[in-house]
Amino acid sequence: MVERVRVAVPSKGRLREDCLTLLSTAGYRTSGLTGGGAIAAVDGIEFLEMRSRDAAAALAAGGLDAAFIATDLVLDNDLEALPRTPLGFSRSDLVVASRDDDDRVGAADLAGATVATHLPRAAERFFSERDVEVTVLEMGGSLEGVVAAGIADALVDLRETGRSLRANRLRVLEEIAACQAELVAQPGHAAIDDLTLRLEAVLAAQRHRYVMLHVPSERLDALRELFPGLASPTVLPLAGREDLVAVHFVVAAEELWSRLSDLRALGATGIVALEPQALLD
Repeated sequence: MVERVRVAVPSKGRLREDCLTLLSTAGYRTSGLTGGGAIAAVDGIEFLEMRSRDAAAALAAGGLDAAFIATDLVLDNDLEALPRTPLGFSRSDLVVASRDDDDRVGAADLAGATVATHLPRAAERFFSERDVEVTVLEMGGSLEGVVAAGIADALVDLRETGRSLRANRLRVLEEIAACQAELVAQPGHAAIDDLTLRLEAVLAAQRHRYVMLHVPSERLDALRELFPGLASPTVLPLAGREDLVAVHFVVAAEELWSRLSDLRALGATGIVALEPQALLD
């Protein structure tokens, strides 16, 4: 009997779009994921569109084998022990914030306070670990206005730009966790191991560039010194040229940009940098 592996994909929002793009780049056909709770079987995996909050709860209850969710939902559903692959997008910070005129300087100053949040379990654990007694108020919608109006003394919520906090005259007392999109999975499934490998290959490729250039033959050692991690680049002769060789190598994108002028000073010409489709060590 063929094992059925079930993986949740966000049903809406920017997280959904970024996840579908990543899956497509990794070679998974996503055309069947059309919104509205669609289900699509691809390469041994049954992808289900779900609300991220529902997917996290189902994963914690054993109803799913993996889910694309963000770190805040991992914390709120006690999923930290499961294998997790950070995806590098949908970044934010989970923070504790209160009004900027209340003289509080840290989370410890919230003893006896009421804290509004979308993430009650994560908030309760955070304060419990610090022996700070608070009343956690689970709420939906915008939390900044709740605190600004005095309905709650503080909030535990995600901060992306911080503009909403400033607009409501709130300040951050403490950062709980840096958050991003993750693939969180139950271990022991070959199809999910393959999914993880493919995603990691795509993510590594996005951080690197495949570089092709021409450089004077006598400057090869200088090129290696310019990129200390460059052990064995591919060196190819050029027809009719004894003074130049073609060099191909892979380098971190940020390192390439920071060294671009040095490459020109080295005498490199015909510099082409491409983003690889996948990269495996």
